[in-house]
Amino acid sequence: MNAIVLALPESEPLGRRVGDLAQIPLGVVESRRFPDRETYLRIDAQCEQKSIVLVCTLDRPDDKLLPLVFLADAARALGASRVGLVAPYLAYMRQDRRFQRGEAVTSRIFAGLLSRYVDWLVTVDPHLHRYRSLTDIYAVPNRIVHAAPALAAWIATHVDRPVLVGPDEESEQWVKDVASRAGAPYVVLRKTRRGDRVVDVSVPDVGCHRTQTPVVVDDIVSSAQTMVETVKNLVAVGLRAPVCVGVHALFSENAEQALRDAGAAQIVTTTSVPHATNAIDIVPLLIPAIHELAS
Repeated sequence: MNAIVLALPESEPLGRRVGDLAQIPLGVVESRRFPDRETYLRIDAQCEQKSIVLVCTLDRPDDKLLPLVFLADAARALGASRVGLVAPYLAYMRQDRRFQRGEAVTSRIFAGLLSRYVDWLVTVDPHLHRYRSLTDIYAVPNRIVHAAPALAAWIATHVDRPVLVGPDEESEQWVKDVASRAGAPYVVLRKTRRGDRVVDVSVPDVGCHRTQTPVVVDDIVSSAQTMVETVKNLVAVGLRAPVCVGVHALFSENAEQALRDAGAAQIVTTTSVPHATNAIDIVPLLIPAIHELAS
């Protein structure tokens, strides 16, 4: 494959891992901030007639979007034949409709902007709620990679007698899939959200699982309030200290410590967003989609 991987500095370890597994060389990207916080960016690699694989996970996206756009445009200016984006975490999927008059539907705006600069997109478990697929808002070919196989393999290997716990009804189909792959039972809780940081969680009868290890599984761990309330409730009804498994480790403010204080025995996330809790490598799952779209 006549391709090259280019990664923004924050995503360089991820880019190196993608390049190693996909057997695509990693090019050098020089980037720094001027004193006024504007971005300087330079590609030190041969891009002419090559398929470019940009790697940038999009947590904290406001600081990354402009450098990513500059990188894509610079690659085209150097003669790249195609420019694609591998963004294991895809930001701005939350606001998928206008809830109040005057609100910006940021998911559509963000998707429209990225679609102008890249020819394809690969991501992991984006937060599709009211959208049927990414194609509803992204105008470029895309592939969604599911983390379920990697989560299930880790749980089956590292957790003694697991019972998977979905924090809300919305998670049931996903948690059921992970549980099936891990060969474990599952239960689903009921969640009532009363604000961005206030969540009530109710626990069904779980008496039959007292000898098992609860594994709370969620796709995005941001404020972690849903997980915190879930862990507290599981501990309160006498279950073992839960293991918390998340796909995207956003962890705002003191979220990780709040989980530990609530009684979590272990916190584990995938490598979609760099974090100290990363223990599940999702990059191998990305490679087939990258080979397909970058060819």
